[in-house]
Amino acid sequence: MAKIEIKKRHTLTGHQNPVFAVEKGVESSKVFTGGNDKGVVEWDSLEGKFLRIILPVKTSVYSLHHIQNSKLLAVGERSGQVTIIDTTNQEIVAKLSHHRKPIFCIQSFHSKPELIISSEDGTVSVWETSTFKLLYNFKVSTETVRCIALNGKEDVFALGSKDSKIRIFDAKEYSIIHEIHEHTMPITALAFSPDNKHLLTGGRDAQLNIFNTVNYALEKNITAHMFSIYGIVYHPYLPLFATASRDKSIKIWRADDFSLLKIISQEKGYESHRLSINGIIWEEDMLISVSDDKSAIIWDIDTNV
Repeated sequence: MAKIEIKKRHTLTGHQNPVFAVEKGVESSKVFTGGNDKGVVEWDSLEGKFLRIILPVKTSVYSLHHIQNSKLLAVGERSGQVTIIDTTNQEIVAKLSHHRKPIFCIQSFHSKPELIISSEDGTVSVWETSTFKLLYNFKVSTETVRCIALNGKEDVFALGSKDSKIRIFDAKEYSIIHEIHEHTMPITALAFSPDNKHLLTGGRDAQLNIFNTVNYALEKNITAHMFSIYGIVYHPYLPLFATASRDKSIKIWRADDFSLLKIISQEKGYESHRLSINGIIWEEDMLISVSDDKSAIIWDIDTNV
């Protein structure tokens, strides 16, 4: 893969305030966004069209997650509430009112019907996804648990906290098995590599750290951005990953040697975001980014050049 070509497909506008979260739908052409305004919005990503407000909300949306093996979307709010909505009929399935502080990340399993939620209150809760009964709640840190990453085998997951520590947990017993303290500032992004050999971590210190998953030793450190890294996402099938930052840039990296391939920013000549980029996801060969500038942008990433 010698080159990639990046073109902007669509800019999605309509949010009245910063957009914090983006998530794919069950259908490949559907995408959801949420932020500091009154609703979670559903878009057609191929056509670049507004479809509907799928869920009105009372407080800012900080996290969105499509629950595995379902048509359900979990919406995490600044209030601490998590609303579960069926995206086909727009029916609210459950309201999880356990946490009293903002919800920053939500993840679920393919292999078992469980949902993990992390909060500013320093705890993580685990829910059964057919009844939405609370299974576990445990303290992780005295500060915000900002992000969650589940590995491909679904036997371990990582939690990143405001205290600058990454904690590795056993996904069956929910017991801690390792702690990493290499960043100097809060952890803001986590991702396991598709082959489960590496854990990538990003922080407010703008550092991208690569750890092996044998003993979680640091293998590589990269000053990847100028400010906080708010997203690390692997391409669904190509050996690429992308990072997004408060510095208004998206960077595309090779997954094999962690070398930089491309920078998407206004400084590099792209009609890109003007403010902090708060989240990114892949949808096939499209990369979707959301920003403080109230917009989402859909990028075509062409590797056949």
